[in-house]
Amino acid sequence: MKSEVDKLLQKNEQLNQLDQAKVVSHVQREIEDGDWVLNTLMLEGYDVPFKYRRKKKYRSLQGAPVNITYYPQIEQVAGMDIEVMKVVRIRRS
Repeated sequence: MKSEVDKLLQKNEQLNQLDQAKVVSHVQREIEDGDWVLNTLMLEGYDVPFKYRRKKKYRSLQGAPVNITYYPQIEQVAGMDIEVMKVVRIRRS
């Protein structure tokens, strides 16, 4: 029987899975377009931010190991293209 993650990875080739990644930094801030809270994670050994949105603030994940399903995305900031990782699924390990 295949897990939920395996089904997601098979459905979309750009999705990636990262297990037991240690969170170095976790920032939560409310965004302008409504009730959403933007979460930005920096992981040990990675130089790109991992971003996702939630309806409410969540406890800090700093220092915690997490399992993340994500895909790469390009955002334009101040006229420059910056690579970020859009998180589809995140779980504490």
